[in-house]
Amino acid sequence: MRHVVISFLGKDRPGIVDNFASIVKTHNGNWQTSSLRHLSGFFGGIIEVLVSEENAEPLADDLQKVDGLNVIVEVTHPQQYDDKTISLELTANDRQGIVGEISAVIHKQHGNLVKLVSSQGSAPDFGQPIFKASAIIAINGEDKVDNLVEALEGISDDLMVDINV
Repeated sequence: MRHVVISFLGKDRPGIVDNFASIVKTHNGNWQTSSLRHLSGFFGGIIEVLVSEENAEPLADDLQKVDGLNVIVEVTHPQQYDDKTISLELTANDRQGIVGEISAVIHKQHGNLVKLVSSQGSAPDFGQPIFKASAIIAINGEDKVDNLVEALEGISDDLMVDINV
């Protein structure tokens, strides 16, 4: 079996997901995981599909032919992380560069950012922009987890880190 990883972006329109799902079904693929999103008039995402060895390349070819979308397809084998993964919830006053600050700390602490979902909203009662993020990080060693959390909290006084190991 092979994994096909698809990333795409294009002007939003009805039927994009149905089109991808039909192509996957035609090639007897199994839709494993996805993250799909409407952003500023565009629709984009990442999809992982499990498919037989003989259907992997034909699936990839058909996905790249979808009209009106920029599609990138990679055929690969699944990869597992040997490191422990931790889940973090981050909240801070929003500002330019906050994602860069957070990712730099994760990198310097020898973590691997596996997943990041972020959003901006308004603080209740104050209306000030708030940055919120959920992150999954692969890291090896309990002492490294403690150092990572301490380093993240050291970015600024307003950054709150909640951890789930």
